[in-house]
Amino acid sequence: MNLSVPRRTLAATVFALAGLLAAGAPAATAAPSAPAAALAAPDIPLAGVKAHLSEFQSIATANGGNRAHGRPGYKASVDYVKAKLDAAGFTTSVQQFTYNGTTGYNLIADWPGGDLNQTVMAGAHLDSVSSGAGINDNGSGSAAVLETALAVSRAQLKPVKHLRFGWWGAEELGLVGSRQYVNSLPTTERSKISGYLNFDMIGSPNPGYFVYDDDPAIEQTFKDYFAALGVPTEIETEGDGRSDHASFKNVGIPVGGLFTGASRTKTSAQAQKWGGTAGQAFDRCYHSSCDTTSNINDTALDRNSDAVAHAIWALSAGTTVPPGDFFENAADVAVPDAGAAVTSTVTVSGRTGNAPAALKVGVDIKHTWRGDLVIDLVAPDGTAYRLKNSSSGDSADNVITTYTVDASTEAANGVWKLRVQDVARYDTGYIDSWRLAF
Repeated sequence: MNLSVPRRTLAATVFALAGLLAAGAPAATAAPSAPAAALAAPDIPLAGVKAHLSEFQSIATANGGNRAHGRPGYKASVDYVKAKLDAAGFTTSVQQFTYNGTTGYNLIADWPGGDLNQTVMAGAHLDSVSSGAGINDNGSGSAAVLETALAVSRAQLKPVKHLRFGWWGAEELGLVGSRQYVNSLPTTERSKISGYLNFDMIGSPNPGYFVYDDDPAIEQTFKDYFAALGVPTEIETEGDGRSDHASFKNVGIPVGGLFTGASRTKTSAQAQKWGGTAGQAFDRCYHSSCDTTSNINDTALDRNSDAVAHAIWALSAGTTVPPGDFFENAADVAVPDAGAAVTSTVTVSGRTGNAPAALKVGVDIKHTWRGDLVIDLVAPDGTAYRLKNSSSGDSADNVITTYTVDASTEAANGVWKLRVQDVARYDTGYIDSWRLAF
């Protein structure tokens, strides 16, 4: 990092020039983009989530050291979660299935009320592997979903959309339980699930913060939440298709979720971004006997549990922008180091009149020194709205945020552009995705 001091000195005139070029551009302000309903989501008590983990550990200890499919520890885990939900006023049902000659169980819990034709569902697999108690994998997701469901009850939440929660069996054997559940639903019932949120390993001891890049609205809900905390995220790839969301995605149900990493190694860049230890797995105890209550990062578990609640409150409130009012480009565009500006386009159609006075511009740019970047929104008529100036003092990486632009003088329909230029040397990056929300 010794290069950082001289390069900033050498780049001073470049930054000054960039500032002069920015003077004539209308300004935009960064603003939180979460819907108002999301503000009502309660803080999920870490102590409550960890109490469930302690119970899962005790169940495993008392039942041969694990909570695997077909073993008594799994059924005891189902009974524990079901009792909590029954006492909280949920309507619960247990779905039985047979796999490898043994009985498995899914637990489904519905919160009374809400539009059954628009059901938001959150779930996690409750089984462990046979070699251990499975506290991070996946007691962490199961406990966070459970405590969020209990928070719904404590708040006596009356969401616009119906809320359903699920705990899946035999995930470790190939997503068996969730696939059984989805396949048991008639097509008309599947179409009523407006989104499924999956939480599998969200307390890894050397954590990353990964977001599924499946349904754009769900993805952005999580990204906005972590951006508001100042926690950068990355797209989840390690578990893609390997957890229960795949069962829903495969039949056309929109999905999203969170993950803190498993056996892959944390890179130096990720350690710089998130802390922890580079060159070490996100979870050294993945699928091992040491996956106990000692194998949890409290900060990651706390943040992700709160993110579960945020998404449940936001997505069930009926205040999110309906499909068709999001216009997104998720194609990567490389930003050349100290080079010419590049653009990524979004074509808006089907709107009437002008763009709103509070047009939301969601930006996800991966870059090793965001202070180098100048970012503009360019309207169809060529008018440029400055979103971000370069700054020699902004040494962090990535630009993951939502800007608000007064575009009320612009026609809504047409080709909009995100224009990005790297104005100084030695750092690289790319436009990951961006979107307009009307």
